[in-house]
Amino acid sequence: MSLYNTVTQESPFSLDFVSQFGRFTFDSSYRDPTTTDACSSLLSNFSLFNGGAGAKRSVSLSLKVGGGGGFRFRKILNEFNKAVRFHCERIPIGFASLRVGDGDGSDNGNGSCDGNGVIEDECDGVEGEGLGLSGGNGESPKKVLILMSDTGGGHRASAEAIKAAFYQEFGDDYQVFITDLWSDHTPWPFNQLPRSYSFLVKHGPLWKMTYYGTAPRLVHQSNFAATSTFIAREVAKGLMKYQPDIIISVHPLMQHVPLRILRSKGLLKKIVFTTVVTDLSTCHPTWFHKLVTRCYCPSAEVAKRARKAGLQPSQIKIFGLPVRPSFVKPVRPKDELRRELGMDEDLPAVLLMGGGEGMGPIEATARALGDSLYDENLGAPVGQILVICGRNKKLANKLNSINWKVPVQVKGFVTKMEECMGACDCIITKAGPGTIAEAMIRGLPIILNDYIAGQEAGNVPYVVENGCGRFSKSPKEIAKIVAEWFGPKGYELQQMSQNALRLARPDAVVKIVHDLHELVRQRSLDAEYSCTA
Repeated sequence: MSLYNTVTQESPFSLDFVSQFGRFTFDSSYRDPTTTDACSSLLSNFSLFNGGAGAKRSVSLSLKVGGGGGFRFRKILNEFNKAVRFHCERIPIGFASLRVGDGDGSDNGNGSCDGNGVIEDECDGVEGEGLGLSGGNGESPKKVLILMSDTGGGHRASAEAIKAAFYQEFGDDYQVFITDLWSDHTPWPFNQLPRSYSFLVKHGPLWKMTYYGTAPRLVHQSNFAATSTFIAREVAKGLMKYQPDIIISVHPLMQHVPLRILRSKGLLKKIVFTTVVTDLSTCHPTWFHKLVTRCYCPSAEVAKRARKAGLQPSQIKIFGLPVRPSFVKPVRPKDELRRELGMDEDLPAVLLMGGGEGMGPIEATARALGDSLYDENLGAPVGQILVICGRNKKLANKLNSINWKVPVQVKGFVTKMEECMGACDCIITKAGPGTIAEAMIRGLPIILNDYIAGQEAGNVPYVVENGCGRFSKSPKEIAKIVAEWFGPKGYELQQMSQNALRLARPDAVVKIVHDLHELVRQRSLDAEYSCTA
């Protein structure tokens, strides 16, 4: 069976626009004005950011073009603006309060320039000497800043797991902050990243083109370098706001720009910067940066990718995927959990999940399960269903209105997922890495019913080839598998449960925070020794 989706064809306008914009971004060449080898088709662009005293900051674009370059650029820009108007609520006039210098350390306005092209106005509170540190003078508690973005629920879940583990293991010794770097600390249009992701993943061809098209190092490094020009100042202010001793990235787009800023400020030796990869198998190359202090990988496959990207073995740790510390605690008896959830204490149970938003073929799968788990000969159910609808109240109300032949419990958004998993015998879900890791900790065989192309594609063979579950998109086929597991193929269910427990890493998040604690302790000792010397 093929692991890849059959996707619908994207509209010609979208594909044509993206291809034109990509050619403009990456194929344009810079022409040295001193050279005599002039070519009229070359495009030279540069942005002028005006911010004189008492004047409102504005952004203007200066172009030097030959031939039809100006018309081509205007056409592309018009198409870009149409797309933005269609998918965004409004178009602001400028890029927040950004101003960029020429990179020579001088400043033509009222602010100061750090020599990296980032102009810092004194009135905005950005210190000229760089980011402040809370741990440099031995003050407690240490401050941890976790960088994430709400592009899918897994990144925030991992961030919350790390935060909970810090407080569980070290109490008040650490203050932990979680921030969506792109939404909270970048100007428009970069702060639209979460909305852009949601749009792209709903249109398969666009997401595949974005994911695989930005994988080459030349492409994504050029993108980050250009992006830094527009967002470096805002991101620097965002980082300085927290004055962190540790920065933890749990998102593939949270390494390059912050590390460029820290390097320009000379803070790479003072702030511990680490990456926690939250993809189990296949992952985008932007997860890996050679300047990180540590890169925590959830599997050996991801560690191989990290080494291929140029990271040293001393930078890489394989601890597993961070999940909520509540999953580390021993599970309560199954009958007790079922009683609290209103379930039958004796019937085997399947957990049907649709994520935080209750998406996917939940209703169709639930109906198919309702039919397959009812034995017509016995006139009785052979299993029961626990459905998690997330925030999808409409779906929950519809499922509750159905007259089921088997016991069915419908829940909305739940916070104690460890109890729901502990009450069941198997799980049906899409191939999200966090849910897979949690299910393995509870020893639940997994039926994967969908995945996102790119980062989740490798999770399907990871589950299937390790003997932890099955993959099918057909609700009827899924229902048949569950019925067999609860009947004649009960031995397969038990074997898959044991395989899942073998792969589980319930203490991953605890190991991560303890290693981070040791890194900070060592960094403090090195600083004290340096001062003494």
